[in-house]
Amino acid sequence: MAQYFSVHPEQPQPRLIRQAAEILRAGGVAAFPTDAAYSLGCRVGDADAVARIRAIREVDERHHFTLMCRDLSEIATYARVDNAQFRLLKATTPGSYTFILEGTKELPRRILHPKRKTIGLRIPAHPVPLALLEELDEPMLTSTLSLPGEEQPLNDAGEIRDRLEKCIDLVIEAGSCGLEMTTVVDLTGPVPVLVRAGLGALQPLGLG
Repeated sequence: MAQYFSVHPEQPQPRLIRQAAEILRAGGVAAFPTDAAYSLGCRVGDADAVARIRAIREVDERHHFTLMCRDLSEIATYARVDNAQFRLLKATTPGSYTFILEGTKELPRRILHPKRKTIGLRIPAHPVPLALLEELDEPMLTSTLSLPGEEQPLNDAGEIRDRLEKCIDLVIEAGSCGLEMTTVVDLTGPVPVLVRAGLGALQPLGLG
């Protein structure tokens, strides 16, 4: 049975954030709101929790997970970032963007794309996941909460609990959450390549 925390959307209660972090450290999977859609998240090194997210989403090893970080210094630890990429990241984060970058050896191979050795990275612009990342003191491995065969991601915390209460350990509710997903941009080549147009504006990327 998943626990259910209602937190303030702008000033999430530290006690509840600490409890949420403890659940993740103990191997839990959480559903939480972001500046785009709801996401599923777990600790990066937790193979069992990652497998549970894959099962919920019904995705294989070629699915790009997203490493959710609290700042640019964390991104630089887990991905290879050159000067031009760093300037672009600095101009667009935090925000509703996911960037595909080459992963570093700090990441377990099982969470990288098996052929490209890439990972999605993002810094959310939402107080709840940022507070959770700060309390964890490490990034989270995340995936948009889209269920198989459904066009739209789930965005209602009560419905998420009803449908996934036996599959996950925690649902964090913080008011309304959007349905639109992040804009996904591949930065592994010489120029940015749009993979998915979403909530993040294209103009700052030179793609608008």
